[in-house]
This record gives sequence, structure tokens and C-alpha cells, in this order.
Amino acid sequence: MTMLAEHVDGVIGVDTHRDTLAAVAVSPIGAVLASTDSPANARGYRHLLDFARQQVPGRRCWALEGIGSYGAGLAAFLGQAGEQVVEVCRPKRAANRGGRKTDMLDAIRAAKEALATEHLIQPRLRGEREALRVLLATRHGAVLASTAAINQLKALIVSAPDELRAELRKLKRPAQIAYCAQFRDRPAQDLEHRMTVRAMRSTAQRVQALQAEAKELENEILALVRKQAPELLGLLGVGPITAAQILVSWSHQGRFRSEAAFASFAGVSPIPASSGLTNRHRLNRSGDRQLNRAMHTITLIRMRLDPSTKTYVARKITEGKTSRDAQRCLKRAICRQIFKILERSDRNRLGNVEELAQAA
Repeated sequence: MTMLAEHVDGVIGVDTHRDTLAAVAVSPIGAVLASTDSPANARGYRHLLDFARQQVPGRRCWALEGIGSYGAGLAAFLGQAGEQVVEVCRPKRAANRGGRKTDMLDAIRAAKEALATEHLIQPRLRGEREALRVLLATRHGAVLASTAAINQLKALIVSAPDELRAELRKLKRPAQIAYCAQFRDRPAQDLEHRMTVRAMRSTAQRVQALQAEAKELENEILALVRKQAPELLGLLGVGPITAAQILVSWSHQGRFRSEAAFASFAGVSPIPASSGLTNRHRLNRSGDRQLNRAMHTITLIRMRLDPSTKTYVARKITEGKTSRDAQRCLKRAICRQIFKILERSDRNRLGNVEELAQAA
């Protein structure tokens, strides 16, 4: 495995913040060449690029923290300038209280981490992928707020006056929401009854608005997924939200060096857990948990609806695996199938839909 130090003349490590950027130029052997800071705006980005060209005029690489947040603007600017950019995780802090901490030290740690790591992390693309991500995040917020409002409405019904509670007791949840949203003021009732009706109406209308917002966002997500990767929607168990999460986590072709790397990122790669005469693997609880959740959703749907998947799980159980181990193997097979579809060069053709609907 070749290291980054063998291919560059220097690394520019950057510690990103909302308003400022701290950067250092580090040689391939880890020596600090120079340091600078700049504001986190277009002028500051140009200053950092001039600094990098002056300190490392040859082959260079940028190691950025927080590309998905405070470093997003700088990463986009450097990408347009044709610079090589890698993402580094937050550097490990010293275990003792006396550990030194400054922005420049963090930038140095970022550069040295890029030089020392075996597998560099390519930053995710923006554009269509970022459009999907912001829609997913906004829909998720709407769903959470809707759930909270529904719980609040249920609590109001439980503590409501008896005659009001009797009106709603026999209705199911969707009917309760619709009924409460159409409540009218009741001047003849006492103050508690009137204010409870007002609270129920307001809460139910909030639930309806949030559910409509979530549905509208889901339709927009579906349109983007159909444009970017319609093959995913042909797979059994993959809906618009699941497909969108897969695309957001995967980002673009070539980001993962292999199918095994993608499985590890998704948290579905097997972890050895053997001891003595026991030879087994366990679930991987690391990686991108949102992507892992999408894989888990696909797995559960296939185990319930797909005859070939049921046969696969039954065969694994007869081989001596537990139900959880069989599910782990199925997740790994589904991840392999999805990765092949995502990395396929000709992504404009759906191919054999019946083949895609089967677990590998």
C-alpha cells in the first residue's frame, strides 16, 4: 500500500471554522514549512491557494477537516481550481488535560494524518448529491416534528374533558387528526373545554402541515432519484428515501476503492469474533449509520416479501448460523449488489429488472 508522502511534495493541512481558516504547509516527512490564516470567504480561499502555490509549487495535496460543514466552501473552491483534496477526520485529542490545542496545531495534525493514513477519504460531491442531502435532512426534520406533534395531540386527548374525549375515543389516529383539525370554537362550553379544543385544533393542523411538507419533499426526492439512478428503484425493497440515502452516502463513482471498502463504510462488513473452538463473525456497528439503516430496511423488506431471500436465510440457518448471522450475510450480499449497480459504467440502462430484484 503506497502512502500519500510518496506521491506529493507537500501537504496543506487546514483547520476550518465558521469565520476563520488556519493552514500549514507540511513536507512529505512531516516538517512544518510555513503557516497562515485567512477569513472563511472567497478572498480567504484565494489567499490560501496563493500560499499553497508558494510553499509547495509542485505536487501537493490539501487535507481538510469538516468538508461537510465549515470546510465546504473551501473544498468547492479548490475542486474548481483543480487541486487535490482529501478529507481527514477530527484529529485525536490528547488524553490528559495538559494536551496542547490551537488551530495551527489542529491543521498540522490534519496534514500529518493525511500523510500517515493508508486509505485517503475523497470528499463527497456537491451538486445533485447535495440537493438530495438537504432534501433528506429537511424531510427528516419534518417527520420528527410531525411525530412530536402527534404525541402532543395524544396527550391532549388523554387529559381532555370527558365529553370531548368521548368524541375522539373510537376514532383511529388519522381520523382523530382530521377531526381535531376541523374543530370550531365552542362559546357555550367552559374555559377549560374551549382552550383544549383550541389546542387540539392547532396541534392537529400542525400535524397535517408537517405531513404535507414531508410528502412534498418525498416527491421531489423521488424525481431526483429517478434522474440520477433509476436502477435503484427497480430493486425490491428500495424506495425513494432509501435510494436517496444510498446515493448521498456513496456520492460518486470511484470514491470507494473496492466493493469491500463500501461494505465497511456501510457497516455491513463482517467483524471476526472467533475464540478457541468458536469460528464466527459478528455485526459491524461502525460506518455510516444512516447508510446502514437503509441497508437494514431493504433487508427486512426482502426477508418478508422475497421468496428467494427467504430460501437464502433458511439455508444459512440450516448451515448452523443464527437468524442474526443470516441477516448479516444478507446485508453483505445486498451491499455487494447495490455497489455493482452504482459503479456500473452504463447507468442509463436498467438491464434485467428480474435479476436486480434478487439478492446476490
